[in-house]
Amino acid sequence: MAVCAACQQPLVLEISASDEEDSDVEMGGGCSASAAAPVTTNVPDDVHLNCGCHFHWQCLLDAYTLQTCPSCSSPISTISSETGTEQVLCNLHNEGGFQEQIDILPLLVEEGYLKAYPEERRARAFLEFCREGDVEGVVGILQDNGEDEDEETIQTGDGEGQGRTKLLTYQDPLGDMHSGLHAAVAGGSREVAWLLLLLASQLPLSEFPAVVFEEAGRLGVMREEQALGDEMVDIRRLRDANGRTAEDLAAEMGGVWAGWVGTGRLAVG
Repeated sequence: MAVCAACQQPLVLEISASDEEDSDVEMGGGCSASAAAPVTTNVPDDVHLNCGCHFHWQCLLDAYTLQTCPSCSSPISTISSETGTEQVLCNLHNEGGFQEQIDILPLLVEEGYLKAYPEERRARAFLEFCREGDVEGVVGILQDNGEDEDEETIQTGDGEGQGRTKLLTYQDPLGDMHSGLHAAVAGGSREVAWLLLLLASQLPLSEFPAVVFEEAGRLGVMREEQALGDEMVDIRRLRDANGRTAEDLAAEMGGVWAGWVGTGRLAVG
């Protein structure tokens, strides 16, 4: 049976049940002895590279180089015949099942970047919530002051307001310099777009539907007052690596944004 080329351990990941799940077992009528015993389960954790070597996912992240296998030094990157871009194909077997010949290079690049710049982990999570249309996730990140982050993560030290502004204006260096508003447009989420515009644009409040204020009030967020002389943040001005504003991207996508383009919602007049 194959083992991880890095640590020589079986290609499984041991997962412990949460305290909440243990409590549920006890409440469900199990005996106290079984409820108190640690509950673990083994799930597959196998990244099978095309050179033939197997790795745990974390072991690969800790050791990989972009072009060669960290164990046998064979080339692992190839050029896609469809897109002409570099890729790292593998067979991936994990808790989610088995996936054959998938490209893990984007994940490897992102994890490598976050290892070098751990302070950007929150910002990238913020962009992912924007892209997924997860309004509550977006608000949760904005309200989190970072106190629970790992000690190695660099803290902004700029105060809650300025820290929030940095997230709202963050642009992804690995994703065409997209901002949160670009991500919301790309994901087709008008709800997240309205929220971001409320928090970080000069769009007049009279332009917002009442439901936006109701939802913002429920979530405990609102546009902050600007000190006299301060330049008001307006994320509608941000441009991606291709020079596109969020409105330019919306115009390309159409669909749910058809009624937004040309209204001034996504563009500064």
